[in-house]
Amino acid sequence: MNRFKTSKFKNTTPKIAKKEGWINDVRAGSFSCQGNHIKANAKLVVFNTEQAGGGMLGLSSVKPGSDGQWTVTQISCHSDLVTDMDFSPFDESLLATCSGDETVKLWRLCDPELEQPSGPELTLHPGRGRLELVSFHPTSSGLLAVGAAKSPLIWDASHQDAPLAVLEQHSDQLQSLSWKQDGSLLASTCKDKMLRVFDPRAQLTPVQSAKSLQNNKDSRILWAKDDLLLTTGFDMMRSREVRLWDSRKLSSSVSSVSLGTSSGMLIPLFDEDTGLLILAGMGDTVVDCFEVSSSEPFLSQVSHCLTDTSTRGVAAVPKMALDVMSCEVMRVLQLTDSCIVPISYQVPRKHSGQEFHDDLYPDTVGTTPAMSAEEWWQGGNKQVEKVSLHPDKRPKPKAPAAKQLPAKKVGASGGSKEDPAHGCSTSSSPLSTPSSSAVPSRSPSTTSGHSSGFLPSPSPSQSAKTIQILLAPTSKFRHIQGAVMHRDTHITNMRGLNLTTPGECDGFCVNRQRVAVPLAISGGQIAIFERSQPGRLPDTALPTIQNSVNVADFSWDPFDTHRLAVAGDDAKIRVWQVPKGGLKETLNEPEIILQGHTEKIYSIKFHPLASGLLVSSSYDLTVRLWNLESREQVKLLTGHQDQVFGMAWSPDGRLLATVCKDGKVRIYDPRKSTLPVQEGPGPEGPRGARIVWVCEGKYLLVSGFDSRSERGLYLYSADSLTSGALASTRVDVSPSTLIPFYDPDTSVVILTGKGDTRVHIYEIVPEAPYFIECSSFNSPEPHKGLAFLPKTECNVRDVEVAVGLMLTKTTVEPVAFRVPRVKKEFFQDDVYTDTAEWWEPALTASAWLSGSNGQHKKISLKPKDMTPVSEAPKEAPVRKYLPSSFYLEEKTDEQKKEELLSAMVAKLGNMDDPLPQESFQGVDEDEWDD
Repeated sequence: MNRFKTSKFKNTTPKIAKKEGWINDVRAGSFSCQGNHIKANAKLVVFNTEQAGGGMLGLSSVKPGSDGQWTVTQISCHSDLVTDMDFSPFDESLLATCSGDETVKLWRLCDPELEQPSGPELTLHPGRGRLELVSFHPTSSGLLAVGAAKSPLIWDASHQDAPLAVLEQHSDQLQSLSWKQDGSLLASTCKDKMLRVFDPRAQLTPVQSAKSLQNNKDSRILWAKDDLLLTTGFDMMRSREVRLWDSRKLSSSVSSVSLGTSSGMLIPLFDEDTGLLILAGMGDTVVDCFEVSSSEPFLSQVSHCLTDTSTRGVAAVPKMALDVMSCEVMRVLQLTDSCIVPISYQVPRKHSGQEFHDDLYPDTVGTTPAMSAEEWWQGGNKQVEKVSLHPDKRPKPKAPAAKQLPAKKVGASGGSKEDPAHGCSTSSSPLSTPSSSAVPSRSPSTTSGHSSGFLPSPSPSQSAKTIQILLAPTSKFRHIQGAVMHRDTHITNMRGLNLTTPGECDGFCVNRQRVAVPLAISGGQIAIFERSQPGRLPDTALPTIQNSVNVADFSWDPFDTHRLAVAGDDAKIRVWQVPKGGLKETLNEPEIILQGHTEKIYSIKFHPLASGLLVSSSYDLTVRLWNLESREQVKLLTGHQDQVFGMAWSPDGRLLATVCKDGKVRIYDPRKSTLPVQEGPGPEGPRGARIVWVCEGKYLLVSGFDSRSERGLYLYSADSLTSGALASTRVDVSPSTLIPFYDPDTSVVILTGKGDTRVHIYEIVPEAPYFIECSSFNSPEPHKGLAFLPKTECNVRDVEVAVGLMLTKTTVEPVAFRVPRVKKEFFQDDVYTDTAEWWEPALTASAWLSGSNGQHKKISLKPKDMTPVSEAPKEAPVRKYLPSSFYLEEKTDEQKKEELLSAMVAKLGNMDDPLPQESFQGVDEDEWDD
């Protein structure tokens, strides 16, 4: 006879959701930190992304929207890697994050479809270096455990200045923290192999400790049943293991299980109600499930689930979000490189989906805090009230606080209010909870019974800071998303590319019809690929343009998709005419040869308005203008003392700006003077720079390097270069020069360097803060160039604001930059202003040289069958909570009698239906409880 009691969960089965149930468009980062990389509550899920160097979090919902799809957005949280995050157990919108930037921030999040708040509600500055861990207290509102490098901190968020307690410093890196379920104790593991248990209210030193871990690599700790502690880590042979410990005696474990050799950290998730333990290894494709018991056998394996992709992190969905009618006892969200995969754990039962099996679902902890942080610190030990998971017995949703109390009282007590700018709830107190916002607040020292959950009102300085954050400008493009388009649009199997073009060259160039790519073949050869013919290129040699000398720079004529200008090492500019339909044979004779420079040419640029007008810069320190109509040099500009890094024509075509290695930014009016009309200090770094006109030609944006070789952006007023940069922002550290693409319609600048994997995106505004950072895009591998197509190539139905072509070692891949919008069926006229037809000339070179000016015509991008979103019918606001009448209105006797009669008739059913016993098939032994 089996000496152990049979578990009702022994046959629990994992079910991986079908692919249509996965949350896609996820770019999970692989970072070195102690967090789980993903956290979920009953409504939202947040996860680490590779955006902004890990300083951004991805946000989505646990359940799909009404269209069956998930919306994924990004939140810019920290200036450094987000190392850990945690949702409040009492407020589904409150998220705590910590970071390598040494701060803890509290965020009040909205539905992913809505615009998120521009800043945190609260920022804590422990001043103890990089922070690794953050965890909300399980019973008290507004109480946090924060893990610094070597010290656990206990923090009451209502007192921002200092923590309640700084626990004893560990001798090495803190690796994990865990609150006991009743909130009385805090356990930790450390790289010094020590297990420690603290009672923070009694003493700052551990009440129990022992050097019991066998290996100092990546340990985790969780409180399990009763006084049991659970750790994951590695043994002396570097095999992964799970151990159970009696928290009252840490010298030896009570049970252990080895899970084989692997280098990835083992992440544990524990459900107190069922005793189920989920174990997922970082980088593994296996998720194990064990049952934990407070008596022998302590740990017994339930299931072994093989996943399609490797794990980057795991999170458990709270009990209140489970499908209890389907006998779902646990749900895990697996974070992978590109998606989030739900894994449902269900107990096989007859009548699953029809009956509530109460033996599987004991009452679980609710979402109302038992006390305030101050009460807990004074010695309170109240526990969170438990609630039933039975669908008919769950607590009914509460009406909004504003409906329960007069507006004056709600405001006085810190209740929530609707933020019309963001469509989400904000509060005057960052940590007020839904349960607490319905009653007036009392000071913690005088509170009795259940805590109101309110924290003291913020100080005037805090309020001013909050107002400042709310009033700071936000960009409608801050959640812009870049995505590589379908492989069918790629040009692949490209061979022999020249990937070491000069720094002043963009690497390759594109127009609406074709792509020009330099080849690493003698003779300065350039390959031409037709965009209308994507796919795999043949292995055989292709016809090329042969320049006979090394190529320094090249550019398509913006007004003639067949004309390509190429600058060579021999100080000559060759102009080629590509036949209609593309190259059929190798071209050896250019249409035009321009000669005048005495040394190698740096770069060339076509005029934005006048046809046939070209500008070039050279090692001879001159800038020359060429008229392709007359095939001659028409202007020679001087004044540079060193290498010219970049040139840019003003939007109206009147002025030419340059940035030079001599540390100067210059503006020329070529028709009036050969010398600069303005000159001012440029970036200090001598490694390279680019320049572009922004904000309707009123400002100049320069990308360059500072004196420490860090890449940065510098904004200058075009009317006052002598004053220096109005504003600047540091971007990152990398050897390649950032190449900017500026879209005048949106004032968005997209920047990347040759050999980078990250594409930076900013909105430029003509007032402080000048630079508004948006979400960045990361390519799967280093790209060798990124060039953009005309605005007409954008699919406005997908809210594409820019489409570029990305050059890799062997491919050209289209990349679309889209703005997430909910009502895509409407034309987003706030995003798409009328755009200039810059592919059509406004005047000839001769006319411009004689003093004439012109401007491009503008066209609308709105398709005829789309209605502007500004003219969309106004929708009635969706009520998220039931009206107070639902709870307050008493039903009449007649209504009660009618409801009872309807229920009885429904229960009787149809006389022709078979009797229930006719379908009985017996009961399996597994369904009988021992």
